Order: sequence, then C-alpha cells, then structure tokens
Amino acid sequence: MKGVAILGSTGSVGVSTLDVIRRNSQEMRAVALTALSNDERLFHQCHEFRPDVAVLVDRDAAARLEKQVKAAGLPTEVLGGAESLKVAARWPQAQSVMAAIVGAAGLLPTLAAARAGKQLLLANKEALVMAGNLLIEAVHAGGGVLIPIDSEHNAIFQCLPGDIRAGVRPPGVRRVLLTASGGPFLRLPVERLVRVTPDEACAHPRWAMGRKISVDSATLMNKGLELIEACHLFGLAADEVDVVVHPQSIVHSMVEYLDGSVLAQLGNPDMRIPIAHALAWPQRRPSGADRLDLVAIGRLDFEAPDMERFPCLAYAQAAARAGGTAPAILNAANEMAVQTFLERRLNFAAIPEVIEAVFETVETIGNVSDLEVILQADAQARSAAAAVMQHPVTELHA
Repeated sequence: MKGVAILGSTGSVGVSTLDVIRRNSQEMRAVALTALSNDERLFHQCHEFRPDVAVLVDRDAAARLEKQVKAAGLPTEVLGGAESLKVAARWPQAQSVMAAIVGAAGLLPTLAAARAGKQLLLANKEALVMAGNLLIEAVHAGGGVLIPIDSEHNAIFQCLPGDIRAGVRPPGVRRVLLTASGGPFLRLPVERLVRVTPDEACAHPRWAMGRKISVDSATLMNKGLELIEACHLFGLAADEVDVVVHPQSIVHSMVEYLDGSVLAQLGNPDMRIPIAHALAWPQRRPSGADRLDLVAIGRLDFEAPDMERFPCLAYAQAAARAGGTAPAILNAANEMAVQTFLERRLNFAAIPEVIEAVFETVETIGNVSDLEVILQADAQARSAAAAVMQHPVTELHA
C-alpha cells in the first residue's frame, strides 16, 4: 500500500489525485492532506479518506477543522500554519508527495519533500521556475525520484528512456516540443484583449483548471513557465525547448531524437492521466479518463505561437536564457499581475506590461545557489510590481 501526501488537496489537481486514489484504493492511500483555508472541503476529504494528518495554513480554519474532526470521531491529527506544510511533506507514512500548491507558496514544502527522499510528484511548476537548480540538487541529495505532473512534462517523461534522472540531459535527444492549446483568446483580435474579463480568461476551451493557471494559459505564460521547468527537469538549454500551438490538446508534448524520430504522448485532456501515471509509476493503473478516439477527433492541428498576441512567452524565453534570479522575478511579477487582474483592478493586456516594467526595475543576479537570494528577488519583484500597478497610467487599468 503506497502512502500519498497531497500538498494542496482542495485544488483541482488535489481533487483529481484523490479521485485516482479512490479508484485504486487497494494499492494507494492518502495519508496527509493540506490546504490553504478551505476547511469545509478538507473536512469532507478527511471524512472519506481518513488521512493520518490534515494541515490548514490558515490557523482559524485549522481550529474549525479540528473541532469538526473530533466531533466526527475521525483519527486525523489537525495542524495549522505554513510550517506544518513541511510536516505533511515529510510525513513518514508517505512514500509519494503530490506537490500541488499553486504559486511560490509551494516552494518550501516541495523542497522539504525532496530533501526527505520522497517520490516527488511535481504539479507546482513555480518551485522549479524559482529555484530549479536547488530543487534538483535536493532530489539528488535526498535520494528520491521526481516525476512531473504537468501534462506536457509528464508526456515528455513518458517519451524518454525509463532510467532518466531529474536534471540530467537524456542521451540522443535533439529537442522537446511543448504543446499549447492557445487558450480562449487564440483567435480573438489583439485589440480586443484589453477588454476581456476574468471570467472570459478563465473559460479554458479544453482544460478545467484553477483561476490563476487559467489566466496563465490565456496569456501563454503557463507555457513560458513550463519551458523553464522543462530546462531544469531534463537538463536542456532554452533553445532546445520549442513551443507549438495545438488547439485540440490531444498531443501533450513530443521528444525529437537525433535520428529524426519524434515520440509523442497522446490522450484526452484530463489531468487524471498524468496523475495516475505518476502515482502508479513504473506500473499503470486506471485513471477514470475517457478512452481516446482519434477517428472521432478527425484532425490534429499545429501552428507557431503568435508573439504579438502572447508577449509573456517571449519574456519567459528570455528569463530561461538569462537564468539566475530572472525566472523568480518573472514568476513573482506575473503572480502579482494576474491576481490584480482577477480582482478586476488591471486589464488583461497590461499583464505583460507589468512584467516588462518589473524587469526594468529589479536587477537580475546570475548563478544563484542560495535560497535566500531567490526569496529576496521574489520579494523585490513583488514590491516592484505593486508599485507599477499603483502608478496612475490609464493603460494599465480597466
């Protein structure tokens, strides 16, 4: 019986992970669950899955959950506060840790799981974007295994030899191709982007995701972050990772080898497929996803991304080439801009403008090996982004 800790169990990836566990309850069990503040949903998860421990970062929510758990007679220990995320990440009965906390908040518990030698199932791309070298070093030092959960990186993982190591360039690979759906605004006139609403940006045509990642998909920043992530995961240079728009979201990514072969992983757009693959690896278990019917789909289209429409992708490519603190600055500026857009205090087209302005303000440091330097760059970028968005320039605001 494999014990699984889920960091971020109330989010979309966490819920999908629990669904896969539910379908394979003879082989795996949820032993630790964590969330930010959603004590109601976490209580229902505790009631069904009866984990050893449940963590809520919000201490008031943790106190409410503890009362509910005791009243229901559940055997679950309840902990509160951000530091308790590390306790869940290192939980002794967890062989695998699903790192699914969105944003920079997931970095420290993800590092804790890696250092503890867990089988790290990485759905939090920001941990690699911000501190990729440090995370890869932590995985190697802990003696664990890193399996990517993003559908694109999991597809690449499945197309590579079975003995690859995180951060080590696979032999014989010429490049990898990340596929992007293009999001909800692939065909929208560029001049219309300034007027799109948060609800429109979150209405992804293929995937059901959280609001932040949905906006990143609409700007193609999600693909830019994935490009940086792929460089760290597979030991590749930025110019060895290409992005191609594939609206059907059936081919999840491809690996091109030196002999001209291109291997691709296909499947319906359902996160339970990569989750089930990673949870059962190196075996295969049911995911609950529908079977792929290529005849019914009929066609698969591919095109180059439009950089005028998606400038965030260009900024991410530049950050990947620069390295050092540049990806952390990119991520922080983007998180701030996206949150302000979701609060309807910034227009959609201004998201890349904020990122560009932050890079003009915050100095990039190269060859970083100190986590504190990365966290400092993150804080400086957030402060700079906040200052930019307070500036009374009408173009930035809705």
